[in-house]
Amino acid sequence: MVRFLPHPVDVPVKLTLLEHSCISRHRLHSLSLGGIACHSPRAWRHGSALEMRIPSLGESACYSGYVAWCLKRKHVFLVGIAFVDEQTLFGARMGEQICQIERYQRARQQLDAGPQSIEAIAREWVLQNASDFSHASLGQPFTRTLLD
Repeated sequence: MVRFLPHPVDVPVKLTLLEHSCISRHRLHSLSLGGIACHSPRAWRHGSALEMRIPSLGESACYSGYVAWCLKRKHVFLVGIAFVDEQTLFGARMGEQICQIERYQRARQQLDAGPQSIEAIAREWVLQNASDFSHASLGQPFTRTLLD
């Protein structure tokens, strides 16, 4: 079983279909290295090739993958995007860590009156959470609730 890291709900993501490209369920299952789970306003077909963009991180935060699963939720869909090459998976994991650190910083600012540097916030977050984003952890089932 591969893990799908949860993308923060409050950080926008843009999913775009890559035309004429898909992967079979069997091939995706055997090739997937892990991925990202995010919300989408629409359903996506299993195996469809997608481009995942995180606009708040800039133009370089663009990752190509395949729909591993798509689950209907109350008002949105929860989509698992699988990556089949190490470089894309690594980039997506790093992007997700940045999103999580920024989310953690916003939560800390709401609790504390005193300002803290982003470097201090990032170190604190890494000490508490970096193991969830390690390469070794991707083969383990994700035990926390997906996407809060």
